[in-house]
Amino acid sequence: MKFDIISLLEQHGIQPSAQRVAVAQYVLSTQEHPSADQVLARVSSKFPFISRATVYNTLNLFVEKGLLKELNLAEGKVVFDPKLERHHHFIDEQTGTIYDIPWDLVSVCNIESLKDYDVIDYQVVLKGRVKA
Repeated sequence: MKFDIISLLEQHGIQPSAQRVAVAQYVLSTQEHPSADQVLARVSSKFPFISRATVYNTLNLFVEKGLLKELNLAEGKVVFDPKLERHHHFIDEQTGTIYDIPWDLVSVCNIESLKDYDVIDYQVVLKGRVKA
């Protein structure tokens, strides 16, 4: 896995330092949508000398280079998504868990009627509770 991560970083023009590899190993393989602080907590358990600034800078670099998407799904809460293909999100308001919803399961009508806007992308964020 480490070789694949290193190759992936290099393919995206990122110098694979030990800290970047540690962040990438977690954030590019998780099904979660972690915040920077969650990434720091997870990575520092295995890489205890990594700093908050390094994690934030690394995440921002990964977004800039197209490895992650930065999402603002709630006011004041930024999370990172390694799933780059088009999809929507569902937020369980009881647990805060964010789920990926396949693109074709949600339909948005009348986008073309927004004549005053040049829509280049959109996503739907659904909120509620997961049924048991």
